[in-house]
Amino acid sequence: MPHLPMPATFTRGNRRMAYRDYGDGPRVLVLTHGLLMDSRMYTELAPALAAQGHRVITVDMLGHGASDHPHDMTAHSMSQYGEDIIALLDHLKIPQAVIGGTSLGANVSLEAAVLAPQRVRALVLEMPVLENGISAAAAMFVPLALALRTTQPVMRAVAALTRRIPRSHWLADLLIDFVRRDPASSLAVLDGLTFGRIAPPGSARRQLQHPTLVIGHPSDPIHPFSDADTTARELVGARLMQASSIYEWRVRPSRLTSALTEFLDEAWATPHAVAAS
Repeated sequence: MPHLPMPATFTRGNRRMAYRDYGDGPRVLVLTHGLLMDSRMYTELAPALAAQGHRVITVDMLGHGASDHPHDMTAHSMSQYGEDIIALLDHLKIPQAVIGGTSLGANVSLEAAVLAPQRVRALVLEMPVLENGISAAAAMFVPLALALRTTQPVMRAVAALTRRIPRSHWLADLLIDFVRRDPASSLAVLDGLTFGRIAPPGSARRQLQHPTLVIGHPSDPIHPFSDADTTARELVGARLMQASSIYEWRVRPSRLTSALTEFLDEAWATPHAVAAS
């Protein structure tokens, strides 16, 4: 199993955020996880990219992983998460980085790019959720929030039991970690994100001119390929790549990782930083 560094932390406001740092050097990639997951979803990808000469930083958003888990829904929004990414760059004194992520992480990356375009070298967006995926996301997450709200004592007991299960393979743990979570934290995250904007508006997205790799998946109602296609069409410097399924990068990563490595090499070969929009 790849080496998983211990999380480091920094404080924004009165809340602690965690991140893991792989590799070193000026070619920095910041990766953000999916909803109700954490930075361990990049257990294999991060060291593979670090071995190619990149410094990879995987971050836990508030309410996820080793970061603080506020139970206040106002602590959780896409725009605030985007601000947290820029705050992480400030903390690490990184002037510019490639910003990317999966699902939630893709949308957070868009928020960071809209907020501070000059800090973003390029974007890597796997499974962005835009207007076409909102209905399916609401159909899944609103009932989930209701279930968490009405069954918290039971879910706390289940979470306590599953935390006793030893960690094994990162992919199996990725699924079990959802049950291990504090249900009150999960509820706050879902409430905060459900009642906020899902992504920057199209008018803001169309102003972004960063080199962008967009990866879409077929047969996924929450992350429809049409949203990935829309993202690639809206962003001036974007290219679109289709994964065979949502599982490809998790179980057969070589093709997508090679494409990402090539994209990162191109992004850092650009002689000048992206100017503010």
